[in-house]
Amino acid sequence: MSQHKKSVITWTDGREVPFIGQGTWNMGEKASLRQEEVRALQLGFELGMLLVDTAEMYAEGGAEEIVGEAIQGRRDDVYLVSKAYPHHADRQGLAQACEASLTRMGTDYMDMYLLHWRGKIPLEETIEGMEQLREQGKIRSWGVSNLDKSDMEELWNLSGGEACAVNQVLYHVASRGIEYDLLPWSRANGVPVMAYCPIAQGGRLRRGLLEHPVMVDIAASHGVTPSQIALAWVIRDGDVWAIPKAVQESHVRENAAAASIRLTPEQLQQIDEAFPPPMRKQPLDMV
Repeated sequence: MSQHKKSVITWTDGREVPFIGQGTWNMGEKASLRQEEVRALQLGFELGMLLVDTAEMYAEGGAEEIVGEAIQGRRDDVYLVSKAYPHHADRQGLAQACEASLTRMGTDYMDMYLLHWRGKIPLEETIEGMEQLREQGKIRSWGVSNLDKSDMEELWNLSGGEACAVNQVLYHVASRGIEYDLLPWSRANGVPVMAYCPIAQGGRLRRGLLEHPVMVDIAASHGVTPSQIALAWVIRDGDVWAIPKAVQESHVRENAAAASIRLTPEQLQQIDEAFPPPMRKQPLDMV
């Protein structure tokens, strides 16, 4: 059996956060879908997916507005994560971007605030800005997204860099590049990984993953869908979060139920043979 026994990871602040949360990429782009998106997030909360991830980039704040409506009346139950543009990653820019995000979400603090990807602003300035926000109580913790091993090593060697609490990267069965060096480094240094696009990002890649005979057969043996197997695989070791995005009720329920699926060593070996782990360094996969 896969080794993770619990359905939560204990974060640096001592709070337990479920392995499977909810993403919001592409939400907030169509007014006609607003209430459906809000209801999807609220259903996810009811099913235990209390971590919600968003960003000021998503629909230029529109997704944060969806999140804000969804968390009304249950803010303290939700683990709220948002992300700042790289060009906002200095002290003044982070202060302004954070305040705007908080306003859109109707809250006075975030549980976690991330640098969305690395830009031209020095990491030293980002650390200073994040620490200032933490001291002010605007955020509880901070982290990064889309940073590779060399970036993380650079960050880690800067004053205050070890306060980085998470790295959010693309990771799924068909994109395993982080396993070569980034994931081992993260584990060695106690930096959890949050996987976005954990069921692949759409198109032929997603279809190829979910229609692969190995994924179909394993799903059938568990009486679940291939997408649920893909999610169960991402969280198999107990130190990686998955943040799938779903709007349809059936997909939300499937995502929540995937947290209880345990893959056997034989099934994990089958997946390794179908989707081999990396044998050499690969560029960090991003979307």
